[in-house]
Amino acid sequence: MSMYFNAGDETLWNPSSAAGRLFLRQLEVFEAELNLPSGIGQGKYWGDPDTLEVDPAAYAEFVRALVAWHFRTGHSVIRALSEGFAATAVALARRAGIEVEIPEPESGLMDGGIHLGIQDPGTPRTTSAAVVTTLDTRAREMDRSMAR
Repeated sequence: MSMYFNAGDETLWNPSSAAGRLFLRQLEVFEAELNLPSGIGQGKYWGDPDTLEVDPAAYAEFVRALVAWHFRTGHSVIRALSEGFAATAVALARRAGIEVEIPEPESGLMDGGIHLGIQDPGTPRTTSAAVVTTLDTRAREMDRSMAR
């Protein structure tokens, strides 16, 4: 079995049911964390939990907020926990034609921005350039491995 994430008549992603369910559960976590709806919901086949519709406008707002949130954190555990989801969310957004700006390292989001959580003093913070490169690289890898 599999799931379908559609934007109109286009299938953006056709993951296995297990991968799709995990993505949806993580989506709920980040909707709550960001206090923002994702724009992913029941598709045109009401009653079919395996067919979901992506509202491009709402999803664009959600993914942009998610990326900004991901780059603001200075906490290595939070970053590690959110990186895979953020990369998958960015890949899905790009498939929907949504431009997601990956900030330039010198934008100050890491050095001058808000830091979520308290970083363990024994753990060195990753540089902003490394965070930017890692997320963009992971999103491109996800896109190559996500079935349509």
